[in-house]
Amino acid sequence: MVAKEAMTIRFLLASRQCELAGLRDLLESGELIGKLSVLIHYLQRERGAVNLYLCNEGQQTAEELRQREQDSLSSQRILLAYLEQPEALTPAKSQASRLLSCAARVVYALSVLPEVRRKVTGRTIPLANAVEIFNDTLRHLLSLVFAVSDTSADPVISRALIALFSFMQGKELAGQERAIGVRVFSAYLPGETHGHYADTMIDLIERQEQCFETFTAFSDPKNNQYWSAMTTDSEFERLRRLACTRAAGTGSSGTSQHWFMLATQRIDEMKLQEDRLQQTLMQLCRERIAATEQACHEQQADIESLKEAVSQGDGGFSVFMRDPATGEQHPQHSGWLNSEGIQPQLGQSLLSLLRQQSRRLDAQTQELSDLRETLHQRKTIDSAKQLLMQHRQLSEDEAYKTLRQMAMDQNKKIAEIATAILSVAGAFGSHGG
Repeated sequence: MVAKEAMTIRFLLASRQCELAGLRDLLESGELIGKLSVLIHYLQRERGAVNLYLCNEGQQTAEELRQREQDSLSSQRILLAYLEQPEALTPAKSQASRLLSCAARVVYALSVLPEVRRKVTGRTIPLANAVEIFNDTLRHLLSLVFAVSDTSADPVISRALIALFSFMQGKELAGQERAIGVRVFSAYLPGETHGHYADTMIDLIERQEQCFETFTAFSDPKNNQYWSAMTTDSEFERLRRLACTRAAGTGSSGTSQHWFMLATQRIDEMKLQEDRLQQTLMQLCRERIAATEQACHEQQADIESLKEAVSQGDGGFSVFMRDPATGEQHPQHSGWLNSEGIQPQLGQSLLSLLRQQSRRLDAQTQELSDLRETLHQRKTIDSAKQLLMQHRQLSEDEAYKTLRQMAMDQNKKIAEIATAILSVAGAFGSHGG
């Protein structure tokens, strides 16, 4: 076999092997997402318990808080043990720099929580400060999930990752709604009017719906069916409407605990849906790995079969060329046709394989481009929020409201406003964290 022929085959097979390696990386990333999902869920519950504890006196709320702390610490140890493994988020992975940066932020945010927990237990920290720290920690955890979601080069897996991340984001907003509701129904509204919290509740509900719409747009029919079958408790909806009513400015310990219980039941059901999405992701990765391994074997077998057929065939052949002067055809017997050193049967077959692979990859690239537009918009909005939080000292919720208001005022999409903000910041050398 001549050098060019061997090199063509080597690169053709290497292309498939790269796909396979990327899918195996995604399978490992799916395991990481599973551990992040558990920790996020327990921290969300702990944040809710913090609200309940600081808004209400009583042994019951203290016991709830202790239990949630233990759940969070247990899942945190599992995640950190995974991240400490040498193969976790190794530089060989695609976009490893961003993944490692997100992981560093997660580890640092988790290191801050023990002191916050001590102050919460002693009731020596304002509720708003404690909740904001939990919100930041959860935001960093979700950012790591997002960074993993942005590494897929397989459209099928990308759709599943977008569906999962969007659902997790919606669930986080549901957790924030639970926390705000506890404050409303315990009448714990220091320094704020009830109207402020009512507006926040309405905003959180609208943003949840947006996230769940994105989830259903990218999820598979089976998981969409599970989600559609979930029913919201009528008592929860009644309390939710009451919390969104500016006139509901009074509450009691019993009402706030009842709200917390109902909201927790709803979020626990969401966790079951989230688990199904994560299992679907893992199964898709395994199926895609198996299919790509089979394609690799078949491609190798096709090439070996072609080479064997050529090696056992005739050492030469006739090509009939039309004489331009007479129009008659004459055989030109000259051994293998000169095709830059590649034998014609094998050369044509290789060309066919190259074209097939090129068409498949082109189709994948186009689909990925469409899918990544969704992720890019999300990334742009997050970066703009970070910029506003950093330079205007806003909370995440306030930063999002600012973006939304600017979009409404200018009759544009939030993503367009976020892009404009980042462009201006870039011109002046300003960066979001």
